[in-house]
Amino acid sequence: MGGGIAAHLASCGIRVILYDIVPPNLSDAEKGDRAARNRWAQGGLDKALTAKPALFVDAGAASLIEIGNLTDDLARLSECDWIIEVVKEDMAVKKDLLAKVEAHWKPGALVTSNTSGLSIDGMLEGRSDAFKRVFLGTHFFNPVRYMHLLEVIPGTQTDPAAIDAFVGFARKILGKGIVFAKDTPNFIANRIGVFAMMKTIQSMRELGYSLEEVDAIVGVPMGRPKSAAFRTADVVGLDTFVHVSQNCYDSLPNDYERETFKIPDFLTNMVKKGLLGQKTRGGFYKKEGKDFFSLDLDTLEYRPQAKPELPELKKISKIEDVSERLNALVADEGRAGKFAWHVLSRSLAYAANIAWEIADDIENIDRAMKWGFNWEQGPFEAWQALGVRKTAERIKAEGLSLPAWVDKAIEADAFYKKDPVAPTYFDKAGGFSPSNEIPGSISLARLKAQGKVVEKNRGASLIDLGDGIACLEFHTKMNTVDVDLGVMLNTACDVVERDFDGLVLANEAEHFSAGANLMMIVMYANQKKFDEIAKIVENFQNTVQRLTYLSKPVVTAPHGLTLGGGCEMAMAGARMVVAKETYMGLVEVGVGLIPGGCGTLNLLKRAFADVPAKVDRNMFDSLGRVQKAFEAIAMAKVATGAGEVFSLGFGRAQDEIAMNQDTRINDAKRLARYLADRGYTAPRPAQNLHLPGQNGAAALDLFTYGMKLSGYISEHDKKIADKLANVLCGGDTDGRTPVSEERIIELEREAFLSLVGEPKSIERMQYMLMNNKPLRN
Repeated sequence: MGGGIAAHLASCGIRVILYDIVPPNLSDAEKGDRAARNRWAQGGLDKALTAKPALFVDAGAASLIEIGNLTDDLARLSECDWIIEVVKEDMAVKKDLLAKVEAHWKPGALVTSNTSGLSIDGMLEGRSDAFKRVFLGTHFFNPVRYMHLLEVIPGTQTDPAAIDAFVGFARKILGKGIVFAKDTPNFIANRIGVFAMMKTIQSMRELGYSLEEVDAIVGVPMGRPKSAAFRTADVVGLDTFVHVSQNCYDSLPNDYERETFKIPDFLTNMVKKGLLGQKTRGGFYKKEGKDFFSLDLDTLEYRPQAKPELPELKKISKIEDVSERLNALVADEGRAGKFAWHVLSRSLAYAANIAWEIADDIENIDRAMKWGFNWEQGPFEAWQALGVRKTAERIKAEGLSLPAWVDKAIEADAFYKKDPVAPTYFDKAGGFSPSNEIPGSISLARLKAQGKVVEKNRGASLIDLGDGIACLEFHTKMNTVDVDLGVMLNTACDVVERDFDGLVLANEAEHFSAGANLMMIVMYANQKKFDEIAKIVENFQNTVQRLTYLSKPVVTAPHGLTLGGGCEMAMAGARMVVAKETYMGLVEVGVGLIPGGCGTLNLLKRAFADVPAKVDRNMFDSLGRVQKAFEAIAMAKVATGAGEVFSLGFGRAQDEIAMNQDTRINDAKRLARYLADRGYTAPRPAQNLHLPGQNGAAALDLFTYGMKLSGYISEHDKKIADKLANVLCGGDTDGRTPVSEERIIELEREAFLSLVGEPKSIERMQYMLMNNKPLRN
């Protein structure tokens, strides 16, 4: 965990010293060896560097991390502005370390504990009042890079000014979603999340369900992650999960659901046998080769995984709206619906009964579960989606008790009032309080509810963000590029040219854009309507170029999947504000094509950005620059985060990274406003594309020929690669005269149209539509 926190801080540009203890039982020779004494700290850094998925947003940020040990290097704590304790969950160990920390601590420097559930005040016994004023709990969730939640737990003597300063820093610099928790065992997310997991296990055993059945029910159908219950436990680690649950059992003697936290014998035995999940290559599930196995909880032996017979889930899982999906699930009278309601009703009742013990308001509780456990809705949001009164009556009918404060919420039939101007939540005083707005956030949904839509059609909406900036929000399925979206892109350009100072391309869906509407392309290809395809491609190329050369600044805000045409739209702007978790690439080869929306051109422009218009061809290697773009497209490379967006060449030096998912749209808006205020003018077309022509294409042909002979690529891959090489190398250019943007666009369109009718390309497109994965034919 310490390595994960260090990796994230370094990714945010912060210098870090990563400490660990001196390894025990060093030899006499090693005791004087600095490297040996720092071996465990180095190991923590090495694990962070090699972790999959990557813990660093940019692996180069590891240069900001130094290592040390808790014997030789404690004096260096005086250099630090923030000291984070991340030792094992043992109160005695933590108290002993904090005593040592205070001896070297710089007065005023912040000190925090990453405890997942131990008492903040409890670990401060014996510490000075000055130390206590700058001490608080900062519970990061694992993996730190990917989990948005950071629980902040003040001590009774923590200075409010220290809290405010840290929270502002954590939101703006670390990009975290802050939830304020009370100093109670396991705080908010783990208290409710682990209860839900333990109640699921208990119910599974009592009601006679299998692992596979339970995970099929309590995952996506219930608005939870695909990993559901047991796959999530395998990812977290069974030892960690058992520790957190045991801490609840030991620390909550008066909790009415205390017995739910009691560790069942089979879990204890799994830990003893080392069946800890992914870290030991086996937990509730394991994979051997291509085969998957499930654990028999009675024998603790693995058996072939069985597909659950729950036909009702097939229809329910396809419902996109989470509220509609959840209502359909708990209304189901079959095996799935009964189990879902049994577990959910008890989780909702528990959240209500402990709400004011663990938090000051329900909004913090709901955010904790969404940001820390990736639930689509927090418990009170889910309750409201099911109907506050109706659900409370059904819970009570089960013989479950609800606290008195819920009766007042029942009278209002709401936990939240979603007024577009002034949203509120139900508070513990029995009234409604203003929502805890996330500083710097923009809600497109609220702006639309407030009547800020300027233009819209089926594919997109143009929204007034205020301050002279408009936002085009896509809303096709997966935000794919189709005719409607293309029309709105051009409409947005017209309106912004006339009425606004700048344009942002952004949305609040899970993904920025998954690319072109492939079904439409396949349909036309099968019907041999190649003229229609040619019009679509040319129109999209013209639209992308219009975004690039608009007289007002266009700032794109890619996030999530930004593939194919989505990547081309993102690269078209004057600037990109790239969300930390952006998965960007030009992946058209996977469906037998090359980019068809100026993707080749804009990748070349980035590769040649530092090249002057006039160069000495004898001193200039254009092929190396082209080859990087060629490999990115031909190998369908996808950036696995914002750092790789830049290292793969999709991002430019002037583009930015948005660390906080809550403020990324506002970040893009402010950048558009800044560009407009400084007198933005449209860029000039590139005059420096000194491409290598047929000699360069021949070199790339030799490279791909070798790959085909070695069996790495197919004959059709080779055909695609050759056409791509011709585009990127500038066609029949002599290599002495810069190639115009128009010529690259023309070559790109010709190559795209020559491939779209190929039988093997059509096979690839159809296979992708049917199987959601590429075919290498």
